[in-house]
Amino acid sequence: MSGRNTVQREIIEGELRRLANHPTADEVYEAVRAGHPSIGKATVYRTLGRLSEEGEIGRVRINNGADRFDHRAFSHYHVRCTCCGRVDDVMIPLLGDDVNEAAARASGYVISGHTLQFDGVCPACQMAEKNEEALTA
Repeated sequence: MSGRNTVQREIIEGELRRLANHPTADEVYEAVRAGHPSIGKATVYRTLGRLSEEGEIGRVRINNGADRFDHRAFSHYHVRCTCCGRVDDVMIPLLGDDVNEAAARASGYVISGHTLQFDGVCPACQMAEKNEEALTA
């Protein structure tokens, strides 16, 4: 591992891997603080940023929401629940370079990559909605 604060870095990365649920930086900080109250919020934010820049973890940029962090660093897609905000992995084949080339032709941009976020209702929220409907019926 590179960078300063190797012990703190290991603790922060360990908490992210333990959470394994695409937490926000605040959620990682709260988990870290529970076991290591001397590690500050700025350290957690800075370390998450550095880990994502170095490709050790993934950063999931959420439309109209806080960035999430992913213990999985390889390229894959995500789905966000429009009810509760939960974020999950979507393990489907990635769109290839042809989609980047098509976007470049259509826009005139030099495309360096793409992200894809699916939006929907998670299974837990679907179940809660069904249970609520059953109670009111």
